Order: sequence, then structure tokens, then C-alpha cells
Amino acid sequence: MSGPVPSLHQKILGDLQGKILSGKLAPGARIATEHELAEAYDCSRMTVSNVLAKLARAGLVERRRKAGTFVTRPQSQAAVLEIHDIKAEVLALGLPYRFELVSRTARRSTAADRELLDTRSPGRLVALVARHFAGTKVFCLEERLISLDSVPEAAQQTFHDLAPGRWLLDSVPWTAAEHRISASNASTSVAASLSVRAGTACLIVERRTWRATLPVTHVRLTYPGESHQLVARFTPTQD
Repeated sequence: MSGPVPSLHQKILGDLQGKILSGKLAPGARIATEHELAEAYDCSRMTVSNVLAKLARAGLVERRRKAGTFVTRPQSQAAVLEIHDIKAEVLALGLPYRFELVSRTARRSTAADRELLDTRSPGRLVALVARHFAGTKVFCLEERLISLDSVPEAAQQTFHDLAPGRWLLDSVPWTAAEHRISASNASTSVAASLSVRAGTACLIVERRTWRATLPVTHVRLTYPGESHQLVARFTPTQD
């Protein structure tokens, strides 16, 4: 027995959201006009406008007056509450940057993985470990999970030449992010990866991002504490 037929509003919303989340409509891509979509789906422009407004509220598209509607571009800034690019941080210090992939594994998610990604649904993912260098020293250790259910194109990426964080910023639109900042003493394995002594104080930045309700990635960045700081500039909230 077939289920209920989705409304035209739901169909258009599902079609556009599916194209955005799958990457068929890339970040920065222009969405068809309201008139074009209304003709394609044989519906009113009001129906199309409501769909685009819902996508805008979800952060998947940006509506620009007189210019049209565009797939949201990922944001990249080096601030505490922004998604930042490690290479840009290193180059800003006037030091040469180098990226080294330690391991890449495609596998089924474990219960611990799902907790990190904030999802209850089992699925496949790519687990990555990498090191970022500033000059001759290790700048940070990256431990990352990428959900293949949300980002299937990551299965084709080797990440040997391009850091996963940079690839995600360039290729995958995100709508929400969460940061967690803490400090810890380096374990023996982490210390070996960072080329520091076991027990060295380290700064840890954990971040996870979502596209709509779908988890994209969880990353744990571990920095030797004495060589890294987080800075944010802000202004008072306006009533």
C-alpha cells in the first residue's frame, strides 16, 4: 500500500534540498528564478517563494534582492566562534605550512562515533588523522570524522594533498556549528604525534557541523598549549 502523496510544496522543497545537500547545486550556485521554478513545477510563484523562504531560514540558500537566490557559501574566518583554516593561521604567522595525512579509514560508525557526530543513525564515515606543520614544528594534530551519509563525495577524496578541513570549507555548505574548547595534558600517543613530552599542556578545540539536520563532521584539534592562543573580538549586544 503506497503512502500519502507529498504536496507540491514538499516536493519542490525536497528536490531543492536534495540537490543542495548532495552537492549537485554547489556553494555559490544560483537557484532558478521563482518564475522558472513555477513553470517547471506548474505551480504558483507564491508556492515557490514559500519554499525558498524555508530554505533561507534553514541557512541553505541566500536570497539577494534583484540578484536572485544562491546556495550558501561556507564561511571561513580565524576566530574562536568561526570555522577557520589552519593553513591560513600558519601563514599568518609568517611560517611555511605543511600538511601530513597520518591515516584514512572508511568504515561503519561505532556508538562512540555517533555520539561525536550527534546522530542516532548508524552509517558509514571516513575517519582521518592528520598533522599540520608550521615550519619544522607540529602546529596541531587533527582527528576527524566525516559522515558519508551527509557527504558521500568524501568517499572519493584521498586527502593526501588537500587537508580535509580546507576541502570541507570549499566544497560542503554547513548551516550550524558547535565549538567546545578545553585543555588537557598530552597522552603518550598524542605527545608522540605532536613531538612534545607526554604530559605537555595542550589546547583542544572540538567542532562539529551540520547541514540542516544532518551531521557533517566532528573534528578534534589538539595544539601544544604554549604555542597557540585563541583570540576573539566582539562588541556589546545591542538592545
